[in-house]
Amino acid sequence: MSKTSEDLGDLLLDPEFHAGDPHPLYRRLRRDNPVYWSEAGQFWALTAYDEVKRVGQDARTFSSTRGTLLSDAKARDAGGPHMPGAHHLIRSDGKDHRDLRGIVARSFTPAAVARLEARTRTIVRDLIDSIDGSGTLNAVEALSAPATTYVIAELMGIPQERWSDFWMWTDTAMWQVDNSGDPTRDAHIADLLAFFGELIEQRRTQPGQDIITDLVQGSFRGEPLNEVDLLTYSKLLLTAGTETTRTLITGGLELLAQHPDQRQMMIDDPTRTPDAVEEMLRMVSPVIAFGRTATTDVELNGELVRNGDYVVQFYASANRDENVWQDAERFDITRAAHKHLAFGHGPHICLGAPLARMEARVIFDELLAAFPAFELDGDKRTRGNTLVKVVERLPVVFGPRRPRTEVAA
Repeated sequence: MSKTSEDLGDLLLDPEFHAGDPHPLYRRLRRDNPVYWSEAGQFWALTAYDEVKRVGQDARTFSSTRGTLLSDAKARDAGGPHMPGAHHLIRSDGKDHRDLRGIVARSFTPAAVARLEARTRTIVRDLIDSIDGSGTLNAVEALSAPATTYVIAELMGIPQERWSDFWMWTDTAMWQVDNSGDPTRDAHIADLLAFFGELIEQRRTQPGQDIITDLVQGSFRGEPLNEVDLLTYSKLLLTAGTETTRTLITGGLELLAQHPDQRQMMIDDPTRTPDAVEEMLRMVSPVIAFGRTATTDVELNGELVRNGDYVVQFYASANRDENVWQDAERFDITRAAHKHLAFGHGPHICLGAPLARMEARVIFDELLAAFPAFELDGDKRTRGNTLVKVVERLPVVFGPRRPRTEVAA
């Protein structure tokens, strides 16, 4: 194994690097330095499956309390884009994390998600019915962004007339991951928090069957959630519940257009869709990376990680580890991809994983039944981000529509 001599920290911290194709560098790091220290970035980059999984499952040794974003590497304890003073689900461990997670956990159980499926299918069908397949459309605007935004808005009890605002607000919240100081975007976030503040007050006297009600009625450390906690949790659920699934749907649509043989297998046998979604999750890996802080000296793949060091789990790299998957760069819906780390691993595994899986299954079932021959019509446009690979535009010609009578229920 030849060690990488140059310092790659600033490159890995650059949002624009992740807007392009990071996989050649990931492959080199997995081969030469799967546990790689950057002096410039002040973090360890973990790119191999085994180390990424190990860190995720051991919250005692690798803590989330001092930062979780790649952009936190040089500014741990600063809070990043989070509201000051909040008890944050992502930046907590142990009992605190379990208790915060438990407040809304019942809304994301497989049974709860199954109850939402019929409404999700209606939302998706309405969007697909509005698609004109004859010309070039941006699939993000036509399908993946509104579908995922509307479903999480439904789950949160957001009035339908405000759903379009949530798309803009989510986009702004993702911009905050690596940026600050834009008056227009700051105003959008202020509008978002003001809206949630009004909805929270409404749910105090008019509870509903929604997540905002769960938050209002929930408690932490024996006390009701305070205003900062309620707003922080609401914002997190909105962004986590939309942007990552939007990226999965957009990336999956692109993969199916690039691999018509795999798409045809799904059309011929719709029972393949759940396995296809797992392979999309592996290949797309919507969340690029999360960080943890070592709480003691520990060895990872022969490297000594010191107490207090920041370690970054690059999920997008781990999910293409050649030591785990044969021909790992190939999109193959018949492979057993379920052990991917797209949702993380361990106590911080994504709370919304059952919802994301259901949304993706419904969207691709309905899309392929209505438009089985869609094609790409130009290059996608991405925006730099160190948390999620944001796709702003994916030009697609959806093609001839099948009659509704042929669309699966």
